[in-house]
Amino acid sequence: MPLAMASVGESSVIRKIGGKGEKRKFLEKLGFAVGGSVTVITKTEGSMIVGIKDTRVAIGKEIANKIIVG
Repeated sequence: MPLAMASVGESSVIRKIGGKGEKRKFLEKLGFAVGGSVTVITKTEGSMIVGIKDTRVAIGKEIANKIIVG
């Protein structure tokens, strides 16, 4: 399922990162990698804050829909 559909407090493993080269590289620089763990901290209408590699990152729902977790 896309990360945007995960519930607040839910921890998931990243299974796939979609998107073109620039977006994918941007996410990798933020710490998103296949096999890594991500936790949803808060969600709002257009964005969310997630915990990844002992840090918090704010991402938009559009990008969160490209991150597949399971």
